[in-house]
Amino acid sequence: MTTIPKELQKIHEDVSKLLTEYCEKYLDKEYEELCLHALDKLCCRRPSPMKRGRANTWTAGIIYAIGCNNFIFDKSQPIHMSVQELITPLGVARSTAANKALIIKKMLKIDYYALEWTLPTSIANNTMIWMVSMNGLTYDARKLPVKLQEKFYKEGKIPYVPAHKKLESQT
Repeated sequence: MTTIPKELQKIHEDVSKLLTEYCEKYLDKEYEELCLHALDKLCCRRPSPMKRGRANTWTAGIIYAIGCNNFIFDKSQPIHMSVQELITPLGVARSTAANKALIIKKMLKIDYYALEWTLPTSIANNTMIWMVSMNGLTYDARKLPVKLQEKFYKEGKIPYVPAHKKLESQT
């Protein structure tokens, strides 16, 4: 459990409530967990950017940042919406949400390569997470021999050993 600094507990509570309500209505539990994780990290930063700004603006920025990283604007995704659909319930301008999301993404290092910010159900299909470098070349770890997959897993470069996952699902 993350300990939120006393001076940020009110904004954390307000944003947490908005995130939870939004995710229950428009997204899902996976998005909710990632968004709340981002909120906790933002509140615990020194200095925290959460000391200024409105709850709905932070909520929009967090959802936009996490959503963008998980391709929420791509119609081929199971959960998708347009930018306008994302921000309208929060009453925030498109540029405000995008700017706040950019700040959040930079502060928390949210990018396509970061497992921490990927929906758990999307990990297997997120090609970027599986890219590893070996001898100056980049490879998709899922296509490498098991021994190399195990090596990269032990080094923390991939989330799990794909060959072992396939074996587990067959039994």
